[in-house]
Amino acid sequence: MNLIVEQGNTSTKVAVYAEGKLVASFVYKGFDKKKIAPLFDVYPLDKGIYSTVSDVDEELIAYLNERLSCFIFFDNEVKLPITIKYKTPQTLGKDRIAAVVGAYYVQPNRNILVIDAGTCITYEILEASGAYIGGNISPGMTTRFKALNDYTKKLPLLDEREEVPLWGTCTEDAIRAGVVNGIVFEMDGYIDTVKELYSDVLVFLTGGHSFYFESRLKNSIFADINLVLTGLNRILEYNVEN
Repeated sequence: MNLIVEQGNTSTKVAVYAEGKLVASFVYKGFDKKKIAPLFDVYPLDKGIYSTVSDVDEELIAYLNERLSCFIFFDNEVKLPITIKYKTPQTLGKDRIAAVVGAYYVQPNRNILVIDAGTCITYEILEASGAYIGGNISPGMTTRFKALNDYTKKLPLLDEREEVPLWGTCTEDAIRAGVVNGIVFEMDGYIDTVKELYSDVLVFLTGGHSFYFESRLKNSIFADINLVLTGLNRILEYNVEN
C-alpha cells in the first residue's frame, strides 16, 4: 500500500492508496512522525511520498525513509507524468502540480481546468497533450474574510454560512455576499474564458471549500476533494514504474 502525505498551509492530509484507489484518509492540524507511526501498525505500507508547501520536516523524511522500502520526497528532481511549461518551475507549488496530475489521471488526454479552493484559490490549465501551461493564484474565502478584518478598523471577522444573499442589507451580510459571490463570479468568469480557448475543457474543483462552491457555480464541474492526494499517488507510482 502507498502512504501519501500532503502538508498544506493550514493542515496536513494523509492518505493510504492501494491499486490506485483511496483506502483511508486523515486530516491533522498539527503533524509530525508521532501522528503517522500508528498507521504502520494498521496498513502494510511499503511505498510513500511526502509533499509540502510549508517548512520541510527533516525528521519525518528520515523516519519515512527508514520505514518504507520506497520513499519519495516531492521536489524539483522528481519525474512527472506531465510536461511543465511554467517559466519558473522551481517556484511552482507542489500541490498545484499534484492537482493537475490527479485530474489528468482521472481524465487523460483532455483539456483540463483545475480550481483548488483552499487558503488560496488556484486556477491551473493542462492541455490534452499533457502539457501544463500555467495558472493563477488569488486569495481563498477564509483569507478574504481575514483580510477585511485585518485591514479595516470596524469590519468584523466572519466565516462562511450556507445561506448567502445576492445583496447585503446589513454589514455582516454585505461582507459574506461580497466574499462568497465575488469568488463565484471569479470562478465562473475563469471557466467561461477558458471555454473560449478550449471548447471541450473539463473543469475540476478541489480543495477544502470545493463542495461549498460546487452548487453555486453556473458551470458544470467535477468536484473531487482528494484530487491532490490522487495526483501524489500517481506521481509516486510513475516514479516506481520509471
